[in-house]
Amino acid sequence: MYTLDRTSFSTRNMVKISILAVISMVLMFFDISTWFAPPFLKLDISDLPALLGAFAMGPMAGVLVQLVKNLLNLFIEGSLTGGVGELSNFLVGSTMAYTAGFIYYKKKTFSRAIIGLGIGILAMTLFASLSNYFVVFPLYAKLMPLDQIIDMTAAVNSRVVDYKSLILYAVVPFNLLKGTIVSAITILVYKRISPILKK
Repeated sequence: MYTLDRTSFSTRNMVKISILAVISMVLMFFDISTWFAPPFLKLDISDLPALLGAFAMGPMAGVLVQLVKNLLNLFIEGSLTGGVGELSNFLVGSTMAYTAGFIYYKKKTFSRAIIGLGIGILAMTLFASLSNYFVVFPLYAKLMPLDQIIDMTAAVNSRVVDYKSLILYAVVPFNLLKGTIVSAITILVYKRISPILKK
């Protein structure tokens, strides 16, 4: 198992993680709805700082960025879902950040970065699909009936007709799209800012 390196819990690195988490939280405010998923599934790039941290400081740095981001968001905005949405955001985002960071941090090459991000996208999508099917949507159903969630999604996505198709045609493509966008930006900006993160 990879953790942060031996200096990871130094004041300097914890400051970097905190700054990345704040940036990540700010990025959460810039979100958009998609044309195929329920309105409460918002597309943003707030996972970007976690990926950058995981690449520069190790996979656990990405997890810590995700944790602090969601705690800050809970503190500032509160939660409309009783913490369910924030918990899901943390677990799903951490799955991608840890997976990609684990693969890249072991051998830091461009090809490993691509492989790590690709596997990270797939791991995140699989985890999101299973967690939404068995945990998240059933918990959401306590606030909004599941049939209403399905109908809401069916209004924008004709392929959604039941619970399983909600996962298959909304949750899966949503996470694939989000992961791909964030990964592409990571590839574009990491080398430019990595010297700052590694200082």
